[in-house]
Amino acid sequence: MNPQNSPASSGLSLSPFRAVRFTAGDSALGAQFSPPYDVISAEDRDRLVAGSDHNTARLILPSGAEANLGGGDPYAGAARLLEDWIADGALAVDAEEALFVYEMTTVDGEVTRGLVGAVELRDPADGVILPHENTMAGPVSDRLALMTATEANLEPIFLVYDGGGAASALVASVSELTPLVDTKTPDGIRHRLWAVVDPSVLEAIADDLATRRALIADGHHRYATYRQLQANHGGVPGPWDRGLTLLVDTSTYGPQVHPVHRVVAMEWRALLELTRRAATVRPIELADAAEALDQTEGFAVVITNGIDSALVSQLAPEVVARGLGADAGTALGRLDVSVLHRVLVEQVWGLEDTVDTVGYAHDVAEAITGAQASGGTAVLLRATPVQAVAEVAAAGARMPRKSTLFTPKPASGVLFRRFADQ
Repeated sequence: MNPQNSPASSGLSLSPFRAVRFTAGDSALGAQFSPPYDVISAEDRDRLVAGSDHNTARLILPSGAEANLGGGDPYAGAARLLEDWIADGALAVDAEEALFVYEMTTVDGEVTRGLVGAVELRDPADGVILPHENTMAGPVSDRLALMTATEANLEPIFLVYDGGGAASALVASVSELTPLVDTKTPDGIRHRLWAVVDPSVLEAIADDLATRRALIADGHHRYATYRQLQANHGGVPGPWDRGLTLLVDTSTYGPQVHPVHRVVAMEWRALLELTRRAATVRPIELADAAEALDQTEGFAVVITNGIDSALVSQLAPEVVARGLGADAGTALGRLDVSVLHRVLVEQVWGLEDTVDTVGYAHDVAEAITGAQASGGTAVLLRATPVQAVAEVAAAGARMPRKSTLFTPKPASGVLFRRFADQ
C-alpha cells in the first residue's frame, strides 16, 4: 500500500504529491488560471477562454468544445483535454513529490499564504476536518462526474486552522526564496508558489499537523465529492483517499471573511408588511446599511429593493423559539444567517427555503440587481466571524448553505493532482 494512503494520526495529515503544472512563463501563466468553478458565470467563462485557449475553465466547466472532444460527454472531453495538454507540453508532471507554499496578494496588499498538499479524508465525526455548511446533491453529483472522468483533483478545497508551529514557520520562511511561479491574474491578484521537498522539513510539518484540526472555509461540495468518490471505491486504498487542499493558518495569513447576501422571491411591500408583524423595522438609507448592521446588537439584517431600505432587528421571542427550536441560544442559533433562514424565511415570510426561493449574491450591488430583475427583495447580512463559524463546526452543527465567503479564493490551475501520478 502506498504510504500516503496509510491510516493517519488523530489529527490532520497533509501529504506531498506529484503535481501537474502549466509550463508557460509567468507573463502568460495568469491567463491560464481561473476562479473556482462555482463563481464563474457563462460570461466569465467566455472571457477566460478568450484570454487563453489553455484556461483552466475549460477543464473545470467543460462545455461545447470539450463535449465534442468527449463524443458528446463534456466530462469525458475534459479528461481528454487534460491528457492532450500534457501530451503537447502545455502541462507537465513534476518529477518528485512536494508540498507547496502558495501565496495570494490582493490589489489592496492583503496576503493569504498556506500549504498545498493532499489531505487525508476524514469523517466529520472524527472532528479533524470540520464542515460548517450544508451541501446540495446537484453540485456534488456534477463534481463527482468530472472527478471520475478525469481521475484528478482539478481544484483545491480551502481549509483554515489556528496554527503556529513548524508548518506555519515553514510558510513564513519562504519569502526570501525564488518562487516557482510569480504571476498575476486579470483580477490583479498576485500568485506565488514555492515547492517544499526537504524530507526533514516535510517530517516536521507532518508531526505538527498531526496534532491539529481544520475548518472547511471553501469547497464543501468538493470535499463531499472527495468522500463520495472514496466511498465509490469500496474501501480499496488509493489516491482517492486524499484530496487536493490549501491549508491556511488564520493566526498569521488568514483570509478575509465576507457575507453572502440573499435575494428572496417576495415583492418588497408584501415582505415589509409581514416583517413588521414580527420584528422591529426601522427605515434607513441604503448607504447606511453596513454601519447600521455593525451598530446593532443581536440579530440584524437589512432588507431593500434598491430604493427603499429598512433595518430588521428584535424579532418576537415566540417566533424565534418556533423557528429555532432546540438550537435557540446555541452557537448556530445565534448566527444572523440561521435566524434569517429558519425564522424570517420560513416562519415570518412563510416561504419554502429552496434555491428557487432564496438566491445568493456575493456583494450588495449583485443582490439589488437580482432583486430588481426578479421583482423580489434583497437581504443584506453581516459577515460571520471565523470564531463563530468554528464554534458551529466544532459542535457538529451545519449553517445554511452559502453562509460565508472567504477571500481571496485559491485560483484553479495553479496545481492539479492526477491519480495516475501518485
